[in-house]
Amino acid sequence: MKVFFRIVCAVCVICAVVACSDEKAFHIGVSQCGAGQWRDKVNNEMLAAQHLYEHDVKISIACAHDNSQRQIEQIDSLVASGIDLLVVAPNEAAAIDEAIRRAKQKDIPVIFFDRKTETEDYTAFIGGSNVVAGEACGVYALLLAQQVKGHKPVILEVTGAMSTSPAQERHRGFAQAMKGHDEVNYLSENGDWMEEETRRIVKKLLKEGPRPDIVFCHNDGMAEDGYNVVVEDSSFIPKIIGIDGLPGEGIAYVQQGHQAGTYIYPTHGEKIVRLALDILTGKPYERENTLQGMMVTPENVGIVDLNSRELMKQNHDLITIQDKLENSLVLYDTQKKMLIACLVCIAVLVIAGILGWRAWWQTKKAIRQRQTMNEEQTLFYTDPSTRKLHDIFDKPQGDLPPPRSQDVLFAEQLNEAIRKNMSNPNLKMEELGEELGLGRVQLYRKVKAITGQTPVELLRQMRLQRAYALLGSTTKTVAEVAFEVGFNTPGYFSKCFKEQYGKLPMDLRDSTNQTL
Repeated sequence: MKVFFRIVCAVCVICAVVACSDEKAFHIGVSQCGAGQWRDKVNNEMLAAQHLYEHDVKISIACAHDNSQRQIEQIDSLVASGIDLLVVAPNEAAAIDEAIRRAKQKDIPVIFFDRKTETEDYTAFIGGSNVVAGEACGVYALLLAQQVKGHKPVILEVTGAMSTSPAQERHRGFAQAMKGHDEVNYLSENGDWMEEETRRIVKKLLKEGPRPDIVFCHNDGMAEDGYNVVVEDSSFIPKIIGIDGLPGEGIAYVQQGHQAGTYIYPTHGEKIVRLALDILTGKPYERENTLQGMMVTPENVGIVDLNSRELMKQNHDLITIQDKLENSLVLYDTQKKMLIACLVCIAVLVIAGILGWRAWWQTKKAIRQRQTMNEEQTLFYTDPSTRKLHDIFDKPQGDLPPPRSQDVLFAEQLNEAIRKNMSNPNLKMEELGEELGLGRVQLYRKVKAITGQTPVELLRQMRLQRAYALLGSTTKTVAEVAFEVGFNTPGYFSKCFKEQYGKLPMDLRDSTNQTL
């Protein structure tokens, strides 16, 4: 049965190794600061890239919906789930710094996407340059201002929440473009990313002045709300510029004439996955990765819209393929596990059959031997020619030796086993017990009960007794005697000998020589 058990275990281990040999899929957690079409596009690009590269990844996305406390909780939850890498688009610059530090303390790489926080404790950054985006919009706004005749052009900037890094950087880039251009009147108002606030600011300036000729909003959603305000006053419609440049939003607004331009702020979710894999697999990577955007104007909006829609359609098709692939992989994994289980069962059945046949054959062989012995015994007792031999063995009970106790028999067997193995310095109690048919614990209890000593103590005592006899009856050196009775070193032998007999081995030999 032991052989059978070992074989079954070996088969199971081999099958488990085969089942677990699939390459690990890296788990990437994504914390988005908010929702919207632009961030949906990023998410879809990352999901589509899960099986795009040489290593598979699993993307888990959480959205904080512009709530910093919720984003902190989501980051902690993603870290606790066992992710390999964290991608974060921070809601606010400073609020989530502690959550980022906790992730880094657990050796989880952190990639900032689109936005940064005040901490430098991150692995890499990837995203468009908000400073470049703001500056590009500023240059375009100045170009539009040249078309204003009859008065000094007024350029209005409606910013996002200035507690966020995109708003700060877009404002800095736009202000840099305005610097030194005294021919325009540059105004800046905080719109806090809120469409209602944008409406309020634009409506106030249209009513109270100065009326803006160009309005730059930090995203296309704010820009569209600004347009909805100005169309109510049909006598004056300023040029409106936004940022994001998505099909169906900014690009469509330019095509419809609602906006004079929009800046395509790049997404490239597939590049985020590529950067994450480079970090996780130890490949070289850049800590700062800037994605390039472009300005969309009425002159190039047609070709840009065509390309953008085609890319989004291809991305949607790729996600559909990915979903089907995921389902196929789950089915494949299930079938593979079932196949392995069947192979294990077949292997176990084959082994059981072989062992069963072997047991049957051995039983049959034993039966034949027993029958042969019975026949020989019957012949031995019944054949007249062997009667005298039978009488020799058939002694009266009074001639048999007296019975001995089990403890005496065990002591004799133990004594014989120790003497036979005494010279082995590496003798273990398990080996001694196996020779006597006992386990280690059983041997300990039996020897302790009979002799009052542990097996180790008894073994050492018998070795020293044997050494005492050899020192007194042979000319062997102390070292030779020590090795013969199973001590590894003469020094340790001399120490044990003195503890047992109160004298060193050489002292015993000297005293023996003096007596002679």
